[in-house]
Amino acid sequence: MSLLVNQVTKEYPTRGPEPLVVLRGVNLQLQRGEAAAIMGPSGSGKSTLLHILGTLDRPTSGRVTLDGTDPFTLKEGELAAFRNARIGFIFQDHHLLPQCSILENVLIPTLVNRSTQARETEAYARNLLERVGLGSRLEHRPAELSGGERQRVAVARALVLKPTLLLADEPTGNLDRTNAQAVGELLLQLHEQERNVLIVVTHSADIARLFPRRYEMNDGILEPLT
Repeated sequence: MSLLVNQVTKEYPTRGPEPLVVLRGVNLQLQRGEAAAIMGPSGSGKSTLLHILGTLDRPTSGRVTLDGTDPFTLKEGELAAFRNARIGFIFQDHHLLPQCSILENVLIPTLVNRSTQARETEAYARNLLERVGLGSRLEHRPAELSGGERQRVAVARALVLKPTLLLADEPTGNLDRTNAQAVGELLLQLHEQERNVLIVVTHSADIARLFPRRYEMNDGILEPLT
C-alpha cells in the first residue's frame, strides 16, 4: 500500500476545557496509480488532512505511512528530505518566482537534492513542460503567461522529482471554468502516465466528477461518495 492513513485525528488546544477537534479518526488507503478527490464545506478539515499527508503538520493521533515509511518518526532533516523526494504539492496560488524563467521554476525542487543528476533532471523538466503544452515557453517569465498556463507550470514543478504522492489543494480555484477543466484533466492525464498517488481537494463538483474515487469531508469525518 503506497499511502495508508489509519485513525488520524487532529486537535488544537483552546482557552476552554475542550480542544478544537478538526479531524476525527480519518482512514484512507490509496495505491500507486489511484486518484481521489476530496470535497466538503470550508472548515470541514480538508486542508488540515492534506497538510498532514504532506507532512507540513503532525497528527494528534493515528498513523500515516507512505511506501511503508511513517514520516513522523523521522528527524527534522530526514523529514524535509523525505517530503522533497516523495511528495509533490500544487496549491491554489501557483507560487512561481517572478524573476525566474518557466524552466528555472520547474527545477527549483531539484536544488535541494544535490544527488540528482542535473542534466537528466533538466531533460525531464523540459519533457514535463512539453507535456503540459509549454515546450515553446521555457524562457518566458510567469508574468508572460496566463493564469491557466502558470498553474500548468506548477503542475510540472510538482512532478519534477517523480513523487510517490501528489497533493493538490484547490488547484483550479483561481481559474475560469474552461481553464479549470483543462487543468483537472491534465492532472489526471499526467497521474496516469506517472502512476503516482493523486489527491485533490476541491470545491468544484465538475472537477471531482473527473476522479474515479471521491470522498466528502464533514466535521472532520471522511466518507466515500457513491
